[in-house]
Amino acid sequence: MLPADTPENPPNAKLVESKQKWAEEGRLMTGNPAPRADRLPPGQREVKNWPVLDLGIQPEIGLDQWELTIDGLVENPTIWGWAQFKSQPPFTDVSDIHCVTAWSRYDNHWEGVSARHILEVVKPLPEARHVVFHSYDGYTTNVALSVFDDADVLLAHGWEGKPITTEHGGPVRVIIPKFYFWKSAKWVNRIEFVAEDRPGFWEERGYHNEGDPWTEQRYS
Repeated sequence: MLPADTPENPPNAKLVESKQKWAEEGRLMTGNPAPRADRLPPGQREVKNWPVLDLGIQPEIGLDQWELTIDGLVENPTIWGWAQFKSQPPFTDVSDIHCVTAWSRYDNHWEGVSARHILEVVKPLPEARHVVFHSYDGYTTNVALSVFDDADVLLAHGWEGKPITTEHGGPVRVIIPKFYFWKSAKWVNRIEFVAEDRPGFWEERGYHNEGDPWTEQRYS
């Protein structure tokens, strides 16, 4: 599968340029942080559909080809094919999601494998402090290990009782509900545990290194 940054399969340059301009202009910022008790973060609007956003690439990965590598600073580096992934203890969760482009969708029903189960399997080393997600389209994004180690974080293969479609990051995507949704990498194929923080695709292009919607961490 070609990564996003190869000449044969580049990201949509106009899309990337447009989103970088949003960061430069501080678009959608209200300057009014909200308590987490408020369900809708500042600057967001609720939607009933699930908008599609990507880099202009939607890789088709057959289940017989899909593979997830979990490595880096861990005791037990692991590679799961589809059958091994689906054989892990099932995990379900219901959460809201918030996109930096200002939409939020409530009560999403997810099915997959919990982040905490993954941590139990691979056992991060004491020096591991951050996680980098890698995707089949070449995309990367980063979170602190403490963020990944949360009760509602998972690798999801199901949404609303059906397999997650390709356009939404299937067969497997990351779900980190408490952060803006660019942190929930689509088409994930590697989870890398590292000591030093390593900003990803959008973080290197003006977006916040963390991404808390309630404090409007949209841009750096």
